[in-house]
Amino acid sequence: MNDLNNTSSIISKVWSFCNTLRDDGVSYGDYLEQLTYLLFLKLADEFSKPPYNRKLPIPPTYAWESLTDKRGAELESHYTTLLRELGQAQGILGQIFTKSQNKIQDPAKLFKLIDLIDKEPWSLMGADIKGSIYEGLLEKNAEDTKSGAGQYFTPRALIRAIVECVQPQPMKAIADPACGTGGFFLAAYDYIANPNNYQLDKAQKEFLKHQTFYGNEIVASTRRLALMNLFLHNIGDFESNSFISSADALVADSGLRVDYVLANPPFGKKSSMTITNDKDEQKKEELTYNRQDFWETTSNKQLNFVQHICTMLKTDGKAAIVLPDNVLFEGGAGETIRKKLLQNTNLHTILRLPTGIFYKQGVKANVIFFDNRPAAKEPWTKAVWFYDFRTNIHFTLKKNPLKLSDLQDFIHCYNPSNIHQRQETYHPDTNPEERWRKFSYEEIINRDKTSLDITWIKDQSLTDLDNLPDPDILANDIIENLEASIEDFKEIMEAIASNQ
Repeated sequence: MNDLNNTSSIISKVWSFCNTLRDDGVSYGDYLEQLTYLLFLKLADEFSKPPYNRKLPIPPTYAWESLTDKRGAELESHYTTLLRELGQAQGILGQIFTKSQNKIQDPAKLFKLIDLIDKEPWSLMGADIKGSIYEGLLEKNAEDTKSGAGQYFTPRALIRAIVECVQPQPMKAIADPACGTGGFFLAAYDYIANPNNYQLDKAQKEFLKHQTFYGNEIVASTRRLALMNLFLHNIGDFESNSFISSADALVADSGLRVDYVLANPPFGKKSSMTITNDKDEQKKEELTYNRQDFWETTSNKQLNFVQHICTMLKTDGKAAIVLPDNVLFEGGAGETIRKKLLQNTNLHTILRLPTGIFYKQGVKANVIFFDNRPAAKEPWTKAVWFYDFRTNIHFTLKKNPLKLSDLQDFIHCYNPSNIHQRQETYHPDTNPEERWRKFSYEEIINRDKTSLDITWIKDQSLTDLDNLPDPDILANDIIENLEASIEDFKEIMEAIASNQ
């Protein structure tokens, strides 16, 4: 309890200073970036001293103590130079500081932040405490809807439930080609490191720390937050090379093959580039990627990520991907890709998610779980199990946020220990409102466009006027629908503008 109180106290203390800086026009995201730079330097300073005595690749001129002994304009000038110089370094140091800028223009407030960090003995805190502090700050940043940071923050309760279903094993590689702030990596790390799940030997611990995780994040500021987040959770090290690439994962097959892919690719239907497997088409459009390993050409980002993830997986690899509804029903390329998934993988589970759990409004999403398989004449998918966690279920980010306990029934039905021994809870006569139901391959392949957009429970809001949801929920639904419509309208206008 003391650790929990101490963690909350530090989060509150460090975050409360942001309110002061906001008067100077420093956004939540900018503040979090400055914290990242300073925390990294403070930790490096602590690890360079007894009892650790580690030699670290930070020049003394730009080490932590070079900041603590300066004031005023001298401090501001030195900090700006420090950020520029460290951004040119190799390894994780350069990745943390790449494209870094000083966003705190008042030297007095910069000094106060440095002093705030200097007073805490960060290296003495356990990785779980340091990590919890930073995760708490990331979540507060995600709540700032104006910044758009929420799109990089998948609800942690959902991530933990997904990991508990997949049950990643030691000495196996895990990838996320759109890793945001690293939530899936942290949950997988915690699961594997948990002594209740595995008793790791020295080699397994080293593999977990240095060789397990591979990610992509094209937004420099988000990649920086992810690297620091993992670092504070004891993943990687000062001397490590960056295991989060800045490259767009969809550009090419990197050759990486992994045992697990856990991902929530960015929402939004269109990509600025079309992925094609047609060489002639590539000649016509300069901004087109050529992916011969893809089944279908499309500008839909999520469909392209699905195809890319299938390429990334080893023959027996497993994937769990958060995807919007359009992936389940869209025609054309969508139908082709769904058929290929059913044929080439065992697409065994789909979790239909409720609204109100993501920081980006208006999102209707699902989690698809599938196991990769070698080429075969007969389809590998024999049946798809659906858990309807959407109909008549409502969450809000503030008053009724999603908790891991809300997903325990799904985890139980998923039956991670043996997915071949599942039991349906749905029955048309006795249990028509139950949420766990199986559909055979034949039933799905015969549906229009091979649609996986399946629901069977009656929506009470449409049939029971005396049992309407809470007004806050209704208002939130209206806002979500309006914002989703605005997003669609923006995409249409962008498409029109790009064709003119």
